[in-house]
Amino acid sequence: MEDSQSVASLMDSTSSKIQQLQKAFAELESHRAITLNWKWKQLEEHFHGLEKSLKRRFTELEDQERDFETKIVKSKEMLERREKAVVAKEQASLERLQEKRDAAVSAITYALGKHRNSFPDEAVVIDGEDHGGVSVMEDKPPDAMVSEKAVKELTKPSNGENVVVKLYPDLVTLCQKMDTEGLHKFISDNRKNLAVMREEIPVALKAANDPASLVLDSLSGFYNGEMPTSDAKKDANLLGLRRTCIMLMECLSILLANLDEDLIPVIISEDVKERARVIAEEWKPKLDELDVDASSGNSLEAHAFLQLLATFGINSDFDQDNLSKLIPMVSRRRQTADLCRSLGLSDKMPGVIDVLVRNGRHIDAVNLASAFELTEQFSPVALLNSYLAEASKVSSPARPGSTSPGQYDVNEKELTALKAVIKCVEEHKLEELYPLDPLQKRVLLLEKVKAEKKRGTEVPKPQSKRPRANSASYGPRAANGAATDKNFYARMTDRYPQYIYDRPYCFPAPTDNHMPAILGTPAYGIPHSHGNFFGTGYQYQATPYLH
Repeated sequence: MEDSQSVASLMDSTSSKIQQLQKAFAELESHRAITLNWKWKQLEEHFHGLEKSLKRRFTELEDQERDFETKIVKSKEMLERREKAVVAKEQASLERLQEKRDAAVSAITYALGKHRNSFPDEAVVIDGEDHGGVSVMEDKPPDAMVSEKAVKELTKPSNGENVVVKLYPDLVTLCQKMDTEGLHKFISDNRKNLAVMREEIPVALKAANDPASLVLDSLSGFYNGEMPTSDAKKDANLLGLRRTCIMLMECLSILLANLDEDLIPVIISEDVKERARVIAEEWKPKLDELDVDASSGNSLEAHAFLQLLATFGINSDFDQDNLSKLIPMVSRRRQTADLCRSLGLSDKMPGVIDVLVRNGRHIDAVNLASAFELTEQFSPVALLNSYLAEASKVSSPARPGSTSPGQYDVNEKELTALKAVIKCVEEHKLEELYPLDPLQKRVLLLEKVKAEKKRGTEVPKPQSKRPRANSASYGPRAANGAATDKNFYARMTDRYPQYIYDRPYCFPAPTDNHMPAILGTPAYGIPHSHGNFFGTGYQYQATPYLH
C-alpha cells in the first residue's frame, strides 16, 4: 500500500517536472546559436503521452487489487458460514444423542422401578482358576444388571409374535423362516398389488432373526452368469427378480429409517457390511459393460448397485465422482432423488444435470433440478422449450391429409415429447410459468393426423355376403357362358363316372319287325354287335313278328 502511494505522489509531481524541463530547454535554446530540430512542443507531447500511459496502467492495477480483495472477503465469509453450519450440525447431533441417552436412561430407570420388587438381587457365578476351582459369587449392582437387560431387549430382533401384517400374513412366515426363494416367489405371484406389499414388507422384515442377512441372501440370483447381458435384458423372469431385489433393499432402508440410531449398528453389523462390500465389488466391474444411452435412465443394474451402497452404508468405500457418473443411468427411476441424498451426492447434482441436458434428457433434468432446488440455475421453462425444439427440429407444421412417411415419424416423436412435457408441468405445478393450452391443441392436431394415417394404411377386409332367401349359396358368375370350375361342391358326374349307357330307356327296334322307330331317338355310339338289352341292362332275344 505504501508503494502505491509513493507511485501516485511521483506521478502527481510529473507536471512540475515537465515545467522545470521546459524552462531548462528554453534557456538552452537562448544560449545556442544553431536551432535544434526538436521543438519543445514535440517533447511536451511525448512526456504527456508517457504520463497518461502510466496513469492508465496504474488505474488498472488498482482495480485488479480491489477485485482481489473483494474475492478474499467473500471467500472468508463463505468459510465462516460453512464453519458455522458445521458447528450447528455438530451441536444438533450432540443434542439428539443426548436426548436419546436421556430416553435410554429413563427407560432403564422405569424398568428398574418396575422389576425391583419382582426379582431379588441377582448374582453372577464366576468359575475362576484363581479361587482354586471354587465358584465365587460376584455381586453386581442392580442398576447395571437392569441396564444390561434393557439393552438386550432393545437390541433383540422381533420374533414375529407382535408383528401384524393385515393383507399378506404369509410375508411374516417367510421372513421368520429366512426363506428367500419363497419370498421371491410370493412377491412375484402377487405383483399386481405391489404397492400394498411395499408397505407391508418393512413390517414383515421385523419378524426375521437377521433382516439384513435375509436381504443379502435374496441378491444371490441377481446376475445369471450363464446368460449374456443382451439376453438378460429380454428375460422377463430375471427382470422381475431384479426388481424384487431392489424393492427388498428399499424396504430394509425403510425399516432402518424407522428405528433408533442405536439399533441400526445391531442390524447392519460389520459382518453384514463386509458381505455387502463383497457383493458390491463383484457387481462393480459389470457396470462398465452397460451403455449409458441405451439404458435411457432406467438401468436396474445401476439402481441395484447404488441401492446396495445406500442401504448398507458402504458408499464411503467408493469414489463419489464414479458414483455420480451412474446417476444418469437411473435418472428416470422415481427413487433417484432420495438415493442421491442417501449416497451424499447432492453437491454433484449440477454436473449430473449438465450431463442429462447434453444427452437430450431434459425431462429428467427438470425432475432433478426441482428435487434439489436448482431451478434458478437450471430453468425448467428453458429446459422444456429446448426439449420441444429438439423434438420438432426437423418437423414442419402438420397438416391433415399429408402423406409423407418421414413426416409421420417426426410427428410421432413430437407427440411423445409433448405428452411428456405436459406430464412434467403437471407434476411440478408449473402451469403459471408454462401454459398448457398451446401444447394440448398441438397434441390434438397431431393425433388427428395420426388417425388419418392409420385409416389410409388399413387394408379393407372382405365382407361376408348374406345368403339368398332360398338358401342357395352364392357362386361366381360364369362369363360369356363359360363353365367355371370353382364351385363349392363337385358335380355328380365329376364325383362318379358316367354310366356308359346313360340314355333314355328307348332302344332301336329290329329292322325286320313292324314297329316304327321313335323319332328323335339318338343312336348309340357303339356297334350293333352288342345286341339288344332291356332298360335294366339285361340282354334279350328279339323274335320277329309273324304275319
